[in-house]
Amino acid sequence: MPRPGIGVGLDSVEPFLETGIGISLDGTRPTGLQGRVGMRTRSQNLHLPTSFSAASRYFRRHMSEFVRADGRLPHQLRPIRFQNGIAPHATGSTLIEWGNTRVICAVTIEDSVPKWMQSQKISGGWVTAEYSMLPYSTLDRKARDISKLKLDGRSQEIQRLIGRSLRAAVDLEALGARTVWIDCDVLQADGGTRTASITGAFVALGLALRKLQAAGKLTKSPLKPGVAAVSVGVVQDVPLLDLAYVEDRDAAVDLNLVMDGSGQFIELQASGEEATFSDTQLASMLALGRAGIREILAIQQAAIAA
Repeated sequence: MPRPGIGVGLDSVEPFLETGIGISLDGTRPTGLQGRVGMRTRSQNLHLPTSFSAASRYFRRHMSEFVRADGRLPHQLRPIRFQNGIAPHATGSTLIEWGNTRVICAVTIEDSVPKWMQSQKISGGWVTAEYSMLPYSTLDRKARDISKLKLDGRSQEIQRLIGRSLRAAVDLEALGARTVWIDCDVLQADGGTRTASITGAFVALGLALRKLQAAGKLTKSPLKPGVAAVSVGVVQDVPLLDLAYVEDRDAAVDLNLVMDGSGQFIELQASGEEATFSDTQLASMLALGRAGIREILAIQQAAIAA
């Protein structure tokens, strides 16, 4: 059976979508998934600009030999699945399972906007997010923020990132005078909780807006073509797509990439961990990230349509 993920032509560095997981494009569902949605697809090559020629040599030198702890090659994603309707009282919800990382993403829509929008007479709606890691989501128990009487800095940073990313996914004018609340709760963390939260939140948002359309509250969906996120890093001088925890822990360079369905950047967070990185390494990471995002966007669309 072919390994899920992304194939890379090492001679030309043209990533292509090789296989995914779960439901096929003809709508058939493999047995045993019990409502969980992934996707199996094969697409045309994604041609990279010629400026990636240095990255091509970098790929060729490193990527064909490096095998990761979980058996993946450097250019392969972990399996991604969605279980929709996990929180029935939310307007839309899904459980995203991304490797061993699991996040419940729920969307609640209120028919009002924040007071600051009302006072400034700003038209349209608003999208905001909250993020938390449950105490048992990590190997060592993580204290709840309420026990410290404040939100920790990391959670605050991530929920702002989720909110910014998902606001780029919505036509706020077309949304009308509504507030979209996105709640992302991490059940199990094995790297990439922020990218899983953004990716899962888009699916939950798509389900919620479809529900409003069905109820006649929206004449058309304000949802834009797509928003997805993925992590990339450099471990032992090798660029890797979709870092698990042990890879993220040991990475010399860590990059989180958020992009929309038209291939535009929404956010790019890259930093060296007591290290620096070159133009060639950055180009290699972006090439991996772009290819990964393309595959994730297709899996998301299958999940929303299921």
